[in-house]
Amino acid sequence: MSTVRERAVENATEITSTLVVGLGLLALFTGWPPIPFWVVFAVGFAVVVPIVATLAGEDEESSEPDSQWDSGDSESRREELAAGADTEGALVTLRERYARGDLTDEQFERKLDALLETDSPESAAEWHSRDRIEEKS
Repeated sequence: MSTVRERAVENATEITSTLVVGLGLLALFTGWPPIPFWVVFAVGFAVVVPIVATLAGEDEESSEPDSQWDSGDSESRREELAAGADTEGALVTLRERYARGDLTDEQFERKLDALLETDSPESAAEWHSRDRIEEKS
């Protein structure tokens, strides 16, 4: 079990963001502190929160998933990212083949449509079954 201090250090950026919002709303509705509320928000979120995040050792590209927001299956997330990279690579290859003249306009359009429709295994199976039905007709 973690102590209050450990939890405060782990959540320093969130705590600071909450304080900035609170001070900004206080300035908006009551006029205290005697500076405009938008200054509180601008300085708070543009200066104070990033400094606290840096000092607390938090960064946006953290390699550790946040268990509170993690979907639970990091392996499937890696597969999704790999599929996206595969799709990008396939698009580049398709464009290069078209630019070299290996594909006609119709072939390029058909292959591009097929590639864009099959960005996931489920849609690939759908596309394949639909394509087979069209061939039988």
